[in-house]
Amino acid sequence: MDQKTYDKGLEIRKAVLGEAHVNNTLKTADGFNKPFQELLTEYCWGAVWGREELPRKTRSMLNIAMISILNRPHELRAHLKGALTNGVTREEIREILMQVAIYGGMPAAVDSFRIAREVFAEIDKA
Repeated sequence: MDQKTYDKGLEIRKAVLGEAHVNNTLKTADGFNKPFQELLTEYCWGAVWGREELPRKTRSMLNIAMISILNRPHELRAHLKGALTNGVTREEIREILMQVAIYGGMPAAVDSFRIAREVFAEIDKA
């Protein structure tokens, strides 16, 4: 593991998903999934999210579309919250999900709109 890339990834991961979320994920890692969490932090968050060529807002917008189409509701929840942190507006999220409907299918968009509304409601309550 490249410690510098890992540390950069950990910083970005916490900034996007929230320190409490990331700390909990890492704290509950065990012998089985700890190597995966290290890989995820180093390569996903450090080596890719850490690149300067795309701003975090753009990366968040891309993730919402891809994760919606892949039907990964747990990840979508986390990345919707992260997208809001990165400056993506609710209106922009709506438009991303409209694109998902056309290019990824209506079922993917139906679920993603439902999840987004739930996430927005949770945030509005807090």
